[in-house]
Amino acid sequence: MSDSRPVDQPQNDALRTRLEAWLNQQNQTLLEEVMATWQNALGNFHPSEALLAQLREGAGPGGQAVTAGPLPPDLAPGLDLLEGAASQSDLLKRLLDALVPLAERSAIFILKQGLASLYAHRGFEGEAPRKAGAIVPPEELEALIQGPTRSIRRKAAGYAALLGGVSAFEASDAAIFPLRHKKRAVALVMVDSGLRPTLDHPEQVRALVLVASAMLAALAAGKEEEHPPQPPRESHPSAPTQVVPEPIEPAPPVELDPRTRAAAERLARVLVGDVELYFPAKVALAHTKGNLYGQLRDELERSRATFVERFGEDVEARYRIFTTTVIQQLCDGDASKLGAAPWA
Repeated sequence: MSDSRPVDQPQNDALRTRLEAWLNQQNQTLLEEVMATWQNALGNFHPSEALLAQLREGAGPGGQAVTAGPLPPDLAPGLDLLEGAASQSDLLKRLLDALVPLAERSAIFILKQGLASLYAHRGFEGEAPRKAGAIVPPEELEALIQGPTRSIRRKAAGYAALLGGVSAFEASDAAIFPLRHKKRAVALVMVDSGLRPTLDHPEQVRALVLVASAMLAALAAGKEEEHPPQPPRESHPSAPTQVVPEPIEPAPPVELDPRTRAAAERLARVLVGDVELYFPAKVALAHTKGNLYGQLRDELERSRATFVERFGEDVEARYRIFTTTVIQQLCDGDASKLGAAPWA
């Protein structure tokens, strides 16, 4: 006789999704370990004294030693790229594109209200930031932002703070330069060597950043010509004048990477599936009477906190992956049954 017992399909799906999430995490950890090992091995690719002696001997009498090194790159294409910028945001994107031949990885962080927020990057894994949220600059970065330091050419607290927003893999060499407008730092440009042992062209990177700083002023002056200031209104002589700095235009929203979206949807299904599995009575009551949040507030808040910790508050605020999963699985697709959830 065949077994007629029903299969607990939702529970199996939840277990399968958890296993997939665990495997993905292990694969990512293994990839980072391989990259770190590769980086260490690259440091051994340099000629030994014995090899140099053999080369000198092979050159024969009168032979001259040949010193080889990377040729300085042609900056003309990068300068042409920057010159074609039509706006501040376009200039920042073109700067990152111009840095591609000079550095393995690069990123720009906008400075506002004392915080550094990731704007865009090139060469890092994936399209989305690894961690959401603004960065509080450590003391080393503050010196760069305020002006005493012109650049940072070492790996320390400043590099670690900025890198945490885009990657878990630390390169062996890095540099950070300020992008200034009217003597005020408005952004930070970070470059590193990726899998290479050193940055080959840090001075050329600095040159392009200085050109971009000068172009910020030119673009701002062009805006002022298009929109001349209105005559000042009559005011009390003692009234203070507020100076509003030229803003850096925000980056347009980008689509979520398909792999990141799939992982986020899997985690949301697991978290919501656990609530459905362990509190079936309250979920059933919400199906008929609504107000799911009022009955399962603590459970839903814990699940959402887990999701946000993994993918970031801005991902959930923009794409509502967790909220949509709750409504579909626990509210029969009816958002009114969720109740007064502050994040709905």
